[in-house]
Amino acid sequence: MKFFKQIHPLKIRNLLLTWSLLLIMIGFAWVSHRYEYTLDITVNNSNTLSTASQKLLDQLSGPIKITAYIQKGLPLRKQISQLVERYLQHKADLSLNFVDPASDPARIRELNIGKEGAVVVDYQGRTEKITFLSELSLSNALLQLAYSQDHWISFLTGHGERDALGAANFDLGEFSTHLQQHQQNAQPLDLTNLSEIPNNSALLVIANPRVKLLDGELKILEQYLDQGGNLLLLVEPDQDTLDPLLSKLGISRLPGVLIDPEVKLYGIDHPDFIVINSYPTPHSITRNLETMSLFPETAALQIIPENTFQSVSFLTSSAKAWNETEPRQSPLSINKTTEKVGPLSFGLALTRQQTGKQQRIVVIGDGDFLSNSYLGNVGNLDLGLRIIKWLVQDDNYLEIPARITPDNSLKLAPIVLGSMGLGFLVVVPLSLLGSGFWIWRQRRRR
Repeated sequence: MKFFKQIHPLKIRNLLLTWSLLLIMIGFAWVSHRYEYTLDITVNNSNTLSTASQKLLDQLSGPIKITAYIQKGLPLRKQISQLVERYLQHKADLSLNFVDPASDPARIRELNIGKEGAVVVDYQGRTEKITFLSELSLSNALLQLAYSQDHWISFLTGHGERDALGAANFDLGEFSTHLQQHQQNAQPLDLTNLSEIPNNSALLVIANPRVKLLDGELKILEQYLDQGGNLLLLVEPDQDTLDPLLSKLGISRLPGVLIDPEVKLYGIDHPDFIVINSYPTPHSITRNLETMSLFPETAALQIIPENTFQSVSFLTSSAKAWNETEPRQSPLSINKTTEKVGPLSFGLALTRQQTGKQQRIVVIGDGDFLSNSYLGNVGNLDLGLRIIKWLVQDDNYLEIPARITPDNSLKLAPIVLGSMGLGFLVVVPLSLLGSGFWIWRQRRRR
């Protein structure tokens, strides 16, 4: 008691106040460590998931696994973590793992991942690969995984077509493997033993037949089209085996092969390769597609007047391309009398209402881009999968509006910038020197 009597009451009060503040700070630290709370104070909530993404996560039951195959030390890892963290706030059973591509080269080859890396999303035994990660691409990948359906895709055989299950460079076996991973099952179809296309086929693919189809087979195909069947036609330059079908669809194939001298900018020495690095024509197939596509030896296509289909050219060459009809010699030159200057279409998407539903048809002037030899180049696989999903009408996408930050840049007049520079570089230093000199003089006089 004598000890407390010797302590001044003011010191006791200060001591109690100090300990109270320390306890409060410790309590806040414990609460902040145990519970998280995030507040987005940006003008347009740019750090918060959109309402569409939040509603989608509420509908997804079961865990979601996200694996980012990104090299160690890249800033992209931090950006991916920040984006996925927004999803974690709304779905606790979502996980993110980073894998260095160099540590698992076999898996990288299996997933067909390039040097730039990719993000793979797994949900309920299904997978989607994303090469350009954003809220839009991730949410749409989850939408595809949640609501995509199993389909049977028939590949016509018996005329030297590309084999859907073959392993040769010319064939499409690797593409069919990726289709199966997306619940799209490939099956060969021989019309010599059938009177019609099976009803379980959601899509018919005709990939570069080397010999002409028989009259009976053409009648079966015409009946299939008249009944509203979906179709993917892959044609080649100077190959007339599919011209009867093209004519029925209101499409003609320009003679020769597309030549584009601009491919040298991409390090390609073959001018008959077409590289697409942007998709300006709005269409569901190429919506938000950020990767380039490579097409070797491509035929240009054009719509015949009075076509019964609504057509969209979603693949177009550059303005410097043309359809070369003469033997290729160096240097290349265009004959404006017999050849057409770009931009020229070589990928057409056709739609019409038939038998009470929307019929979808895609015609592309090249089949090599989906072959085993070229499927792994840039974004060929992504484009091929998008084409198939659109054709089987499994192309649901979320529309997430872009969030533009207002007044995110400060523009000042030159005179204002000059005044600020003069003030900080001259006036402020001189003022400090002057005040220091004045203080020094005052102390010397004492």
